[in-house]
Amino acid sequence: MFMEIAISAIGIGVVLMVGYLVISQVRSSLQNSTLDSATNASLLSTQAVVFSGFGLIAVGIIVLAAFGLISIFK
Repeated sequence: MFMEIAISAIGIGVVLMVGYLVISQVRSSLQNSTLDSATNASLLSTQAVVFSGFGLIAVGIIVLAAFGLISIFK
């Protein structure tokens, strides 16, 4: 059971990182053209939300691994 949850969490983490990279590439390409401050702020906000989601998934994987180790050594 722990392995299935860990694999799905890793998959979600990969999707979040790809989303973060896509948003950063869109933001950098839009900076070369006309980019107003509202659009820049919203793209920075989206990047921060995606990155924090990736951090939460990473913490979840660490906690899941800890519970798995505890159950192994019981």
